Amino acid sequence: MKGIASLKYLNKYLYKYRVRLIAGILFVAISNIFAIFPAQLIREAFDVVAQSDELKQFEGTTEKSTSEEELMPEEGFFGQWIEGMELGEALLFFAGLVLLMALLQGIFTFFTRQTVIIMSRLIEYDLKNEIYDHYQVLSMSFYKRNNTGDIMNRISEDVSRVRMYLGPGIMYTTNLVTRFVLVITVMLSIDVELTLYSLAPLPVLSILIYYVSNQINMKSERVQEQLSQLSTFSQESFSGIRIIKSFVKEKYMNDTLKKEAESYKDKNLILVKLEAFFFPIMMMLIGLSTILTIYIGGLKTINNEISAGNIAEFIIYVNLLTWPVTALGWVTSLVQRAAASQTRINEFLHTEPEIKSPTDEPTEIKGAIDFNGVSFTYPESGTVALKNINFQVKPGQTLAIVGRTGSGKSTIADLIGRLYDPSSGEVKIDDKKIEEINLNSLRENIGYVPQEVFLFSDSIKNNISFGLKDRDVPLERIEEAAKDAAIHDNIVDFSLGYETILGERGITLSGGQKQRISIARAIIDRPQILIFDDCLSAVDTETEEKILSALKRIMNDRTSIIISHRISSVKHADHIIVLEEGEIIEEGSHAQLLEKEGVYYDTFQKQLLEDQRSVA
Repeated sequence: MKGIASLKYLNKYLYKYRVRLIAGILFVAISNIFAIFPAQLIREAFDVVAQSDELKQFEGTTEKSTSEEELMPEEGFFGQWIEGMELGEALLFFAGLVLLMALLQGIFTFFTRQTVIIMSRLIEYDLKNEIYDHYQVLSMSFYKRNNTGDIMNRISEDVSRVRMYLGPGIMYTTNLVTRFVLVITVMLSIDVELTLYSLAPLPVLSILIYYVSNQINMKSERVQEQLSQLSTFSQESFSGIRIIKSFVKEKYMNDTLKKEAESYKDKNLILVKLEAFFFPIMMMLIGLSTILTIYIGGLKTINNEISAGNIAEFIIYVNLLTWPVTALGWVTSLVQRAAASQTRINEFLHTEPEIKSPTDEPTEIKGAIDFNGVSFTYPESGTVALKNINFQVKPGQTLAIVGRTGSGKSTIADLIGRLYDPSSGEVKIDDKKIEEINLNSLRENIGYVPQEVFLFSDSIKNNISFGLKDRDVPLERIEEAAKDAAIHDNIVDFSLGYETILGERGITLSGGQKQRISIARAIIDRPQILIFDDCLSAVDTETEEKILSALKRIMNDRTSIIISHRISSVKHADHIIVLEEGEIIEEGSHAQLLEKEGVYYDTFQKQLLEDQRSVA
């Protein structure tokens, strides 16, 4: 019941599209009325034929033939309509009415789908947008706790299952209820005993379908899981083809893929065998219902309790109920799967972001940064990243942070952008606690070049202009940012220039080119705070000097944080701090740190020696 209760979350969407929902239910009822009429028309047609046979028997062969005999009015609804018609004309009349009823039923079924199914698509659209919007406000720790595949599944597979409940689930349930009420009411009004015999196999069919549908769903889930593993393995094989060839592991990968494919085949065969058992049983029960109708109805016709037309009518009614009963188990399964999926969706939608903006009022950022006794421990892993960090950066100054891998350099950048809040101590921007500043204003005024460059599968132009609030930007401004990042010459060498489409994550570019495009993206909007997180590690010394000389002009009057393990990138900074295991062990200017002959001095000497060797 807890899972089913999760579907209540969707009531707000059902209310939003209530006009479509109510209209859809109305159209379902009308289409079912037109579905019942053909059975009554066929009954009357059979009775007309039976009446003609009786006339032939009692009036003798001297009278005119049956086909020419004028029909007497029947007791049925259409009896007075066919009065005076010949048999052939009457049958054509009934055939025309049956076609008309089928056409009307089809029209209202179309209207049903245009309302209910489109409603489900609109809700799917709204729900995906709601989930995606919620993803945008969740904090970094959320993405550390949850893997990308699970996050994607909730907005794709889970929402699709919910849509099946909102569309086909509601439509077929409404169809089942209205058709049952209408058909069984008519059947009971004709003959109660025959109705009970005719419907006897249908409950067994429904229970069987419910049980087998659950089994099929379970088997299908396993098939899908195995297919996911097979797809993941194939994707990794293609992505890592260079490694596979380097280590001559082609045969090993082929054997592994074969095992995965065999497992997928075996699970598929289990599913096929189950379906092969299910469908003949289903058809047998449907046929049994028809046989009972003919047998019991035949006995009652002999006893003059019902007419031959009633038997034909009942057979049609039984067939009308077959699909709703068949769909009952399927719909029940849809609801169960939708409830499970909505429960998973609700878990994410009810997740509150740890980092929230305290106000919607825009905040002017000048660029002063103050760390006062800041310590930080990653909540996901419990890793202590920073311990009692203290430093100040005035507007327009440049702070450099150096240290070994894992010393906490990037964590400081994350705290400045408020991707995390400190575990203790306080971070201030312009003498104001960072928790009191409008979050969007803060981040809009920070140009961040991450250590791990991420580029979108889009044009180079759009990747660079991504750093702007205004997407409609002249190409000259994009080119200026590219020149400052020393990437313009490389871009114009491409056949499509700035319109060149990058591969996934910028795979078509070298590491240095990706870093420089990332720099251009960060500086294009001229933010008040610039953070360069080891962004020159993949470029040579000459290109590094070119970029740094261009950045000096951009960094003028802007607060800059340069994170690097290369002394050549940070030696011009106003202030340098050296981190080790999350603590500041040295700080000062380049000259002051060299005079101390400590860790910074040793690092400088080693890198100087390496540069001399590379030149030699």
